[in-house]
Amino acid sequence: MTAVQELPRLPFPRDPENPATAIAPLFHQLRTRNPVARVGTPAGDEGWLITRYKEIKELFNDPRLGRSHPDPDNAARIANAAVISGPLGKPEDEVANRSRMRRLFAPSFSARRVEKLRLEVAEIVRELFDAMEAGPQPADFHEALSFPLPVLVICQLLGVPGEDREEFRTYSNGATNLYDRVESQAAWDRLTSYMYKLIEVKRKEPGQDVFSDLIEAQERENLSDDEIAGLGAALLFAGHETTVTRLDIGTLLLLTHPEQRAKLQADPRGMVKNAVEEILRAAAPSTQDVLPRYTHEDIQVGETTIPAGDLVLLPFTAANRDPQMFDDPDVFDITRQIPQHLAFGHGPRFCIGASLARVELQIVFSTLFERFPDLQLAGSPNDLEFRDDTLTGGLAHLPVVW
Repeated sequence: MTAVQELPRLPFPRDPENPATAIAPLFHQLRTRNPVARVGTPAGDEGWLITRYKEIKELFNDPRLGRSHPDPDNAARIANAAVISGPLGKPEDEVANRSRMRRLFAPSFSARRVEKLRLEVAEIVRELFDAMEAGPQPADFHEALSFPLPVLVICQLLGVPGEDREEFRTYSNGATNLYDRVESQAAWDRLTSYMYKLIEVKRKEPGQDVFSDLIEAQERENLSDDEIAGLGAALLFAGHETTVTRLDIGTLLLLTHPEQRAKLQADPRGMVKNAVEEILRAAAPSTQDVLPRYTHEDIQVGETTIPAGDLVLLPFTAANRDPQMFDDPDVFDITRQIPQHLAFGHGPRFCIGASLARVELQIVFSTLFERFPDLQLAGSPNDLEFRDDTLTGGLAHLPVVW
């Protein structure tokens, strides 16, 4: 077997010519010469990295691929983070558990329910813009809007007090640490412990929120408190972390592409939906934005047979920059007629919170340049700091002036 140190290893180096908005060049190189490649992971294990859109989309639909592993203690891991990075559950239970989860959450995250939140989200955005405008310049857009907005929205949907959002920043940042397993697990345990306390609160004082719905369905669905706490922690994490990164990177893309920003400013209501889809397609918050899965039996991908039990890595950013699917894929163009991007996955692995993320992004980018028509990046984009030591990546700060 090839030694891990001899393999290309995630996270890949950023593009030195365009570190802020380009994907890692190695994704393009592997797609051209080795689209099903053995790579090393930050955990020191090995996995198969797939870099072509066609195969990635097919694998999202493949029932032979899953999050579970028959021998989880010896399964390859993508990282030492407590979330996303390793196997979860038993293979024989995976399909039933996924179906139950979607049944439980589908009403709360339906397009109709999320659309009802639109006015509330718009009010939160307005209040955050007010606070940013009243504060000093340069302002940190990440701290002023990108971080608090998704946290406040998902807290409201779940029934979590918004004033606890600073705690969740600590939990999320810690739980996604690529290299420190102890710190990562401790952060995830603290988040789960908080959820147990919330279960008791909601049991005594139920509301119109997801947590109360889960408790109401507990007996009917045979849900344990452990399951509710785990589901709540996972939703809180997944419901805000990726939206934070897309708000930051979307703003950066628009500020560094003035011709695209001008098109959006000229017709914000008419252009915003397409602009958001292009942001979702083009955003590259991490140099290892991958979904880890395990083969439940041998799978043929292209000319390569991936053995049962191996780790398979499905990179969203590489799929969404595939020139066989997208013309000029490295060009940011909000007028692009976008075929189906894979930013939210596909098929049975399509993100249940996609409609909520889209509402948040659409409201922000339809109003941002109306509220701050002269918004500019403070400093060079090449000086921005990326959180490449976490699974989700993204910017540490986004300084702006207006």
